[in-house]
Amino acid sequence: MLARLGKRQGGPLRAMPRRKACGVGLSLHGLLWLALLSPARAEPLAIHYLERRVERPTPLNNEDPIPDDEGLKGAELGLKDSNATGRFVSLDFTLDSRVVAAGEDIRAAFRALGERPRFVVLNAPAEDVLALADMPEAKGTVFLNVGAPDSRLREADCRPRLLHVLPSRAMLADALVQFLAYKRWTRILLLSGPAPADALYAEAVKKSAKKFGARIVAESRYDPQGGDTRDTALREFVLPTRGPEHDVVAVADEAGAFGANLVYNTAAARPVVGTQGLTPVAWGRPVEAWAAVQLQTRFRRLAGRAMRPIDYAGWMAVHALGEAAVQARSTDPDTVARLVLSPRFEVGGFKGRPLSFRAWDGQLRQPVFLLWPGAVTATAPIEGFQHHRTELDTLGPDEPESACRAFRKPG
Repeated sequence: MLARLGKRQGGPLRAMPRRKACGVGLSLHGLLWLALLSPARAEPLAIHYLERRVERPTPLNNEDPIPDDEGLKGAELGLKDSNATGRFVSLDFTLDSRVVAAGEDIRAAFRALGERPRFVVLNAPAEDVLALADMPEAKGTVFLNVGAPDSRLREADCRPRLLHVLPSRAMLADALVQFLAYKRWTRILLLSGPAPADALYAEAVKKSAKKFGARIVAESRYDPQGGDTRDTALREFVLPTRGPEHDVVAVADEAGAFGANLVYNTAAARPVVGTQGLTPVAWGRPVEAWAAVQLQTRFRRLAGRAMRPIDYAGWMAVHALGEAAVQARSTDPDTVARLVLSPRFEVGGFKGRPLSFRAWDGQLRQPVFLLWPGAVTATAPIEGFQHHRTELDTLGPDEPESACRAFRKPG
């Protein structure tokens, strides 16, 4: 009788909801047999989210401010999605989130997570990432970086068990310059802001130009110096964007201090690309292909706003851990860690192809979108850029050129 009931319900008895089992008149004896046949639920996989609160720049032009919960809401959606999938194989996941203020010790916050935190989604600047990864107490912890794009964390300053879900500046710049090379817009006038992050972005663009055969024809620096760029843009941007013949103006202004007002205010009629204008990003509001609209809708329902790149990275980090547990049919931390760190691990991410972590630096291979505020213009890797392993490895340093020596995945 039990076998016939299971067949009638279209699956094994352990998948039958309790309400339906009672509805067909099972006796107490039958219910006890159901409990015995169902696998015991394992301990939930504990995931931690740790964030350093940083100063948010004041947006120009009445734009929406960067939300305080950027990253955290993505991780929360990742938890919700992982539990929705995990229930089919009797797996559960938990998420403990902690936000550290600007002057607080993030290492103390890590110690407060418990005796042996195994998986920490980390939304913090590069200095905090390294400070945590170098703690003796973190020897067995797998960190998933969702907030620091610094290329050095994937190269000379890489660390064992430090995975990078957010694309590096090198990957973003490679995506941008691939597009420019495809369009044959290879003469670049580079304009950067005064912030240290702007210099890092500009350096990434210069390396990518050399890598893909483009050329920096002129380079200049712009400092708003406390003035309101919106009032002076028509005049102020003429001089710093004047130079040799060029195809595009590439801007490095990560804080958004002036870049938005550079568009249509260059000395020559040229497209603006980089941190403003046509921008390489991991995710953005216009992304809809490959069923991405489903993820966008779920996130908007949860957060009440559009999904931003760090939100996507937060979602992807938790989703990857959940997918590893489902593939392994286990929430045992050691089992999940081995699979996530294994070269054979792949995970979907609404980007049209399987994603995986590179064995030599821990970076998540992934396509990068070229967006302007209204649409997706292209998706990198751009057609024609080939690689013997996967075209995704044309974005960022390839294994032979990588300066990372500390990160090597077990086979």
